[in-house]
Amino acid sequence: MNILILGGGGREHALAWAVMQNPKCDKLIVAPGNAGIAQIAECAVLDVEDGGVVVEFAGENAIELVIVGPEAPLAAGVADALRDAGIPVFGPSKEAARLEVSKSFTKEICKAANAPTAGYGHFTDAASAKAYVARQGAPIVVKADGLAAGKGVIIATTVAEAEEAIDDMFGGAFGGAGAEVVIEEFMTGEEASFFVLVDGTDILPIGTAQDHKRVGEGDTGPNTGGMGAYSPAPVLTDEIAQKALDEIIRPTMAEMARRGTPYSGVLYAGLMIENGVPRLVEYNARFGDPECQVLMMRLGAQALDLIHACAEGRLAGAQVTWADDHAMTVVLATQGYPGDYAKGSVIGGLNGLTEDSFTQMFHAGTAEVDGKVVATGGRVLNATARGATLAEAAQRAYALVDEVDWPEGFCRRDIGWRAL
Repeated sequence: MNILILGGGGREHALAWAVMQNPKCDKLIVAPGNAGIAQIAECAVLDVEDGGVVVEFAGENAIELVIVGPEAPLAAGVADALRDAGIPVFGPSKEAARLEVSKSFTKEICKAANAPTAGYGHFTDAASAKAYVARQGAPIVVKADGLAAGKGVIIATTVAEAEEAIDDMFGGAFGGAGAEVVIEEFMTGEEASFFVLVDGTDILPIGTAQDHKRVGEGDTGPNTGGMGAYSPAPVLTDEIAQKALDEIIRPTMAEMARRGTPYSGVLYAGLMIENGVPRLVEYNARFGDPECQVLMMRLGAQALDLIHACAEGRLAGAQVTWADDHAMTVVLATQGYPGDYAKGSVIGGLNGLTEDSFTQMFHAGTAEVDGKVVATGGRVLNATARGATLAEAAQRAYALVDEVDWPEGFCRRDIGWRAL
């Protein structure tokens, strides 16, 4: 099978690695890819947010399956264009992807489906948003309604902080994403991520994970796109997962189908769990990054079979085979992230890395320049490992981190601390 993956981050490197483990993959192209992906697959330069361009490229390269990695192509309707052209695609339609693209839309769906989530208000101007905060008090959560690359969420501990966040969002700090704002009740508990595949009608759970959003150890400092993750999530027991499926995910999917916009692809439910009760924090219409890295490490070659079955509407007969193992990924980021940081620093030590079915260094923001790998983003590498226990996975992941020679980089040394 000829396969095309859209995207160029750590999530897409992990997907490419898992796909390449499966003998059904004859040829893999990743657009745009990165320096790490280029070592295992062909990379192509094309506008992944232009459905017509992607369809044309898929036709020219006899592509039989397209896997959409990031959210932007989904929001742009690329999956619709591929489906219209008869090309199997893993990823929801533009309308179904609104579950991630618009937080107010998700709240509306949850209300219709009676799915438990945080109380909220939806605002298009700063004055009414501030009046709502004044009535509710703090702590409170201020969210840009649209896509903000994982950064449009401010947990305000005081009313003044919330007002500042509101001014920032309406002032354009997150571009068009902050033109509308959703303000939510601050939920207490432990957060975890639940991943399911959906093909419009059938739902197949494929794993749980927990990530660390804050930049500093002990989960302190500003929010990032994610500084590390581990799987499975101990807090998401089988009983709680079943509750989330029955009370949140199935009713949401039924409501989407009822509206004539059935969901197809991976659905990532961010859950807040307290006293055994899950509530929805948010939906994402794609794999989390860096949660995808730990899921792919555990799923391996079967990931392609599951993704293919999902894209072709064959989930009813599919099943996941889990090993009794654990995985962890540690993000190496450029000094200064998530604030201002310099690009272009050279990363050494990557050629001699110990990589096998237990340890992999996935590239997130890299490029090859004059034969050297350089950092091109804030989150740059994902040291990923699995083991019989989480402690063993952590030991292997950090051993991989220590093989890298990159003075301009940093990582958290306490990934998985809650579970460990």
